[in-house]
Amino acid sequence: QVQLVESGGGTVQPGESLKLSCSASGFSFSTHWMYWYRRAPGKERELVATISSIDSSVDYHAPVKGRFIISRDNAKNTVYLQMDNLRADDTAVYYCKARDLDFWGQGTQVTVSS
Repeated sequence: QVQLVESGGGTVQPGESLKLSCSASGFSFSTHWMYWYRRAPGKERELVATISSIDSSVDYHAPVKGRFIISRDNAKNTVYLQMDNLRADDTAVYYCKARDLDFWGQGTQVTVSS
């Protein structure tokens, strides 16, 4: 049974940092590309960051480039999202997802507010 459990969200002020974690189980984590998505209030879910299973190469949504870093630890079946210099428009529920698996976790809320 596929499970994706996101954690690490919270409420922070603009300019602060958070590190999200996504613990995966029920599938071969090391062979799947992993994604972080987010859904802001009143908006569609959008892809934030991607990390490959082959060489851990990464890609980012333009608004987060230079501020967010995606990484993975295959030994722990976990993917991370380090978020620095957070802004109000980063406020959203953040989700991780595995490529080719139609499954979503419950997400973790990130709120950036002064």
